[in-house]
Amino acid sequence: MLSSRPPRRLLIRGVVLLVVVALLTPSVVSALTYEPSDSEALQRGTVTDAAEGQTVVSTQGYTFRGNTNPKKPARLVALDERGGLNWTYQSRQGADAWFFDVDPLPNGNLLVVSPRSGNTLVYELDPETNEREWEQLLPYEDTHDVDKLNDTALVVSHMRAWNESQQVSNDEIVVYNLTTESVTWRWRYRNHFPNSTDGGMNDDWTHSNDVDPVGDDQFLVSPRNFDQVLLINRTTKDIDRRLGEDDNYSVMREQHNPDYLEGEDGTPTILVADSGNNRVVEYAYTNGTWTRTWSVGSDSLNWPRDADRLPNGNTLITDTLNHRVIEVTPTGEIVWEYYATWGPYDAERVAHGDGSNGPTIREQNATGTYEITGSAGLVAGSGQQTSVGTFITATAAGTPLSGVGEELGTLWGHYAPWLRPVWMSGWDLFYAALAGLLLVGWLLTEVGVYGYRWASARSTAGRATGR
Repeated sequence: MLSSRPPRRLLIRGVVLLVVVALLTPSVVSALTYEPSDSEALQRGTVTDAAEGQTVVSTQGYTFRGNTNPKKPARLVALDERGGLNWTYQSRQGADAWFFDVDPLPNGNLLVVSPRSGNTLVYELDPETNEREWEQLLPYEDTHDVDKLNDTALVVSHMRAWNESQQVSNDEIVVYNLTTESVTWRWRYRNHFPNSTDGGMNDDWTHSNDVDPVGDDQFLVSPRNFDQVLLINRTTKDIDRRLGEDDNYSVMREQHNPDYLEGEDGTPTILVADSGNNRVVEYAYTNGTWTRTWSVGSDSLNWPRDADRLPNGNTLITDTLNHRVIEVTPTGEIVWEYYATWGPYDAERVAHGDGSNGPTIREQNATGTYEITGSAGLVAGSGQQTSVGTFITATAAGTPLSGVGEELGTLWGHYAPWLRPVWMSGWDLFYAALAGLLLVGWLLTEVGVYGYRWASARSTAGRATGR
């Protein structure tokens, strides 16, 4: 009687091959039909209301180990009221440059922050001539935010300040004098936080990504990895106020670019891009505690990293991993949208200066939680209400793997958009990853089967020869 095992194995191999081909087909089709201009295009999305003047966007781009992907360039983009492209600017110095913070200055120029090669270049750019009025190379790695305090002083959020010999973090906020090229004021996180915060010191302990002057007496700072926003007293160096706490993700998770507002009654208010929770939130300080008064976008934003309140009451949001900038009403309706690939970090309405200049949500009687509606859903962004990361998280929800699923979903949503080829969608990459896992599993099974047979054959041969 003939054994049915070989045909069965062939059938299994055939099924595995068909599934792998099916999973890889979307990415192959995308590659064959890919048009480079589609991915590189800077394009307008939904625009129902004209913006109040020009919008400037800094796009981080993608650089890895000194190599910049030409399809994912770092650049500054300026847009008119209806989302038309006014100009773009790419760095002519340093192939591995990034762009992070960009601040409109009173004279019409822009203060630009651009890390490169282990240092950070800060300069004042004249957008009319593309010339730099001045520049300063700071010996700080990967700085995300620098603000100009006056004609001679900068305040710098200095992260990744790791002391290798002492194994301690020197992450800090400093005031830097441009005339003397020296630090005149310093505030170090390790003097105010236990060394055990966020699992212990490392070379990116705080990831301090933002510093803003609040009046003449305080700095608002954002240690992203600590999940909190701080108001620091510039005279006493005490922490006057704190929003959030380490690993309490219900308040914030790995936030970016908080702005300080005050209502008409003087209520302290913080508007912040709650990046890890994929939302923008606003908190008001009343009766000795912070209360969340507004939340928008938890099912549609993907790693937002900037939010500014405009004088008209709307909010300008930089939706980084959807590669777009949107202006939304207090109830979440998009009235202005632009796809600014690749990886926008900061967006500013030039006429209004740096940061938030509008009313709080409480002043607009619009407190609540809202979803974002009205997107054009173009290719440059995901255009999908259910992203791969959200799908992974939702699939594991309510099971013993819910915690693992949430972490995997977050990791996927954060890193996959940077790693995937420009011709792949998020789902193309997901299907290709599944195909890879299936192939690895099948190969391991085949190796195991043949290994078992080889061992059995040797054992049988040994018994037959009496060895």
